[in-house]
Amino acid sequence: MRIAFKLAYIGTKYSGFQLQPEFTTIESVIFKALTDTGIIESPMIARYQSSGRTDQGVHALGQVIAFNTGKGDLAVPRIFNSKLPKDIWAWAYAEVADDFDPQRAAIFRVYRYMIWGIYDMPMMRRATKILSGTHDFSNFLTQDNDEHSTVRTIHRIDIRVSGGFTILDVTANSFAWHMVRKIATALAMIGSGIRDNEWLIQMLDPAEFEEGLKPAPAHGLILRNVEYENIEWVLDNYSMKRSAEKLKERLSWHSTMSEILKEMQTTMLK
Repeated sequence: MRIAFKLAYIGTKYSGFQLQPEFTTIESVIFKALTDTGIIESPMIARYQSSGRTDQGVHALGQVIAFNTGKGDLAVPRIFNSKLPKDIWAWAYAEVADDFDPQRAAIFRVYRYMIWGIYDMPMMRRATKILSGTHDFSNFLTQDNDEHSTVRTIHRIDIRVSGGFTILDVTANSFAWHMVRKIATALAMIGSGIRDNEWLIQMLDPAEFEEGLKPAPAHGLILRNVEYENIEWVLDNYSMKRSAEKLKERLSWHSTMSEILKEMQTTMLK
């Protein structure tokens, strides 16, 4: 049987998702957990595949992996999670077709980027309409040897303010390396008045205009969802509850540190 898991992870301390020799990555930890639990014998034998990769420091809520197993009774999130650190966990699973490839079968992907600060929202919203649709995003990506095309279709970009953050949700058929992070940089530049929408239109015509963009910091990016047709996900309520408890502890620590840093900054600015 072939099983798919939905994974979440906090990517801060990992060298990206994809397996890399001599580095601790999300995938290296996943492989160890899958084999230590006896769910699979090896990734190669199990025809392990993922929906894609994320960079160093990037997080996920809806990463998807798939593998073959003869141990269906073991291939559930709560058993898999027992061998994982607390910053990686599975929270849903499904039995899928034997030929299911989580990368090729994806209908669309949704990334969220959280920009610290408040910007000119009307200007940014007009800019998101320019970016939507099918374009050559050469000026918004970092060239990768695996890339065959720089053309992508953005279905929509939703933008809103929450607290002290400007939040972008970008939905597309697929993404190129650094694409979302460079879009976040461009929108922040427009929202702060450094660039305008005429410049953005030029950026979407790389044959006539080229300009390098620095990717926004990795820690603000999360892969929220990878969507498929005809997959009925089974939520593992126990795993979700346990993960929520661990996240509450982490959230308490970071919220306290945020207030301490604000107080220290306020004192230094006096």
